[in-house]
Amino acid sequence: MRASQHQLIRPGGRRRVFAAGLLAAALALTSACTDGGGGKPSSWQGGGESTAPKAAATISEPATDAKDVPASTGITFTTKDAVETAVELKDAAGKAVEGSLSSDGKTWLPAGALAYGTSYTATVTATGDDGKPATATSTFTTMTKPNNQIRVSSFLGDNQVVGVGMPLIVKFSRGIPEDYRDDVQRRMTVTSTPAQEGIWHWVSPTEVRYRPKEFWKADSKVSYRVQAGGLPMGDGWYGRADLSVDIKIGASVIMTVDNKTKRMTVTRNGSTVKTIPVSLGKKSTPSSSGTMIVIEKLRKTVFDTFEELGPEDGYRTKIDFAQRLTWGGEFIHAAPWSEGQQGSVNVSHGCVNVSMANGEWLFKNTQIGDPITVKGTERKLQNGNGWTDWNMSWDEYVKGSALPYEPPADPDATTAPDGAGTPSPTPTA
Repeated sequence: MRASQHQLIRPGGRRRVFAAGLLAAALALTSACTDGGGGKPSSWQGGGESTAPKAAATISEPATDAKDVPASTGITFTTKDAVETAVELKDAAGKAVEGSLSSDGKTWLPAGALAYGTSYTATVTATGDDGKPATATSTFTTMTKPNNQIRVSSFLGDNQVVGVGMPLIVKFSRGIPEDYRDDVQRRMTVTSTPAQEGIWHWVSPTEVRYRPKEFWKADSKVSYRVQAGGLPMGDGWYGRADLSVDIKIGASVIMTVDNKTKRMTVTRNGSTVKTIPVSLGKKSTPSSSGTMIVIEKLRKTVFDTFEELGPEDGYRTKIDFAQRLTWGGEFIHAAPWSEGQQGSVNVSHGCVNVSMANGEWLFKNTQIGDPITVKGTERKLQNGNGWTDWNMSWDEYVKGSALPYEPPADPDATTAPDGAGTPSPTPTA
């Protein structure tokens, strides 16, 4: 238990007074012996003047006495000659606000949006190698709650288990102007265990995605956060609330289809577990070559193409074990009518046809986010036709970031993404 100030000072005070008396007496005797009656009087040297701290701190934002400060504000500061820096933010009642430093170490961000119309005081304390602290303070008031607010949403929900190719998908209820996307992206963080390098990629003004440089490692834990509450997002609009999601990556299930052999190879955590005969799209309706992701899974559905193909070529067919790969209507699905051609001839309208038994096996052993690469067909996959994040090289993907890409100094350190959001009503079989 910490002693009171009274308890700390009184005993030591007596000893210090006593010691000071002895010192004064000794000095008086020394002076009488050496002064000789005609010498210059003795004087104290050095005195009690205290030196200024070596370190210094300055808060640049928010400026002191600032009004109408966004509720998303961070504390931007600089220090000089500091070996230790502490940042503290309190409301008018003295209640501390939780927060942490940004990745660049120049801004302290609150853990959540601040309250609207509230006064806060920020204090930055810098301590130099002399052990003396220097402080800077700024008292400011947040803005009133804005009328124009943008909702932020995630495709994935907490505790969802997804495949190793799953991009993290965040959407905004209103387009974010280009000039504001870098500010928004600075408030978007991803943490993975084990750590994996990755980056955000703007697909459109209303959608941004994140993918790692390589497929997610199996059984990873991934958390992502968008600190959007009160954040200016252009044209007088502000983020409505923060968003945070925790997911898990499942086993590494990867499908590869070779048009030359008419076979699908399925690997699980690096080992081949099944080889499946397939029939791909015929020449007039070829399947797309490229890397796609399982977008949705439908145990039973109906493919209706009359609206797209017309009364002469259209069809309406019941389908089992369907897994969507593109918005344009390419699926993996069971096709019992083509089992005689699977493994030898392409007869589909662009889908990956498999037998009923293999369709059921795939359906049970795959999940949303599992990747499939199709090779050797007459048509290339168009970026944007599905979750085509892995159909781009890493260098291409990086170009979609609103912030310059900086490779991590320590790759093992934990790191503090024209989407079509609705499936096509006219799939192909």
